[in-house]
Amino acid sequence: MKLYIKHMVCGRCKRVVREILEELGIQVQHVELGEVEIGELPATVSMDQIRQALAENDFELLEDRKAVLVEQIKAIVVNEVHHDRRERPEHQNLSDFLTQKIGYDYSYLSHLFSAVEGLTIEKYVIAQKIEKVKEYLRYGELTLSEIAWRLGYSSTQHLSNQFKQLVGLTPSDFKRTEAAYRTEIDKVGQPK
Repeated sequence: MKLYIKHMVCGRCKRVVREILEELGIQVQHVELGEVEIGELPATVSMDQIRQALAENDFELLEDRKAVLVEQIKAIVVNEVHHDRRERPEHQNLSDFLTQKIGYDYSYLSHLFSAVEGLTIEKYVIAQKIEKVKEYLRYGELTLSEIAWRLGYSSTQHLSNQFKQLVGLTPSDFKRTEAAYRTEIDKVGQPK
C-alpha cells in the first residue's frame, strides 16, 4: 500500500515519516520524497491515526489523486534542484522527465499544477533554484559563476536577473545584507 505525504522535502523528512509510521506499528517497506510504501495496515491503526500523527509533525496525508500528482511533481523538482542525487539525465528536459516518472502527459501535469498551485511548473522550478542560490550565497563557498553552472543557468547574468526579479536584490546585495533570509523548501513558490 502506498501513502502519499505532503511536505516531505529532504532526507530528514523521510526519516521522521518512517519513525512516525513505525511508532504506530506500521511496517515501512520503502520511503521516497512524498510517498511511502507500507505493508498491510495493522487492525489497530486507522487512517485517522496516521493522518493525526503526520499532522503533529507538519506533514499531511494526501488522498486526492490530483493533490498526489502535484506533490509528486514538487518532490521531483525539489530532488532535482536541492539534492545531489539527481535522477534526470543531463540531456533530458524536465518536461520529458516528469512525463516519464509520473506517467501522465506533460500538458495535463502542467495544467493541473497551475490550477492547484497558482503558478506554472517553470516558475516553481525557478523559485526552487533561487532558494538554492540563496543557500549557496549564505555559505559563501562558490562563486556566482559556479552556482550558475551547478544550477544549469546559461550565464551568471541570467541567474542574476531571475534572482533580482524574485528576491528584489542582486545576488551581491543579498550576500551583503544581514537580513538575508531563506524560505523553507516546502513553502517556496507559495504566496507570502
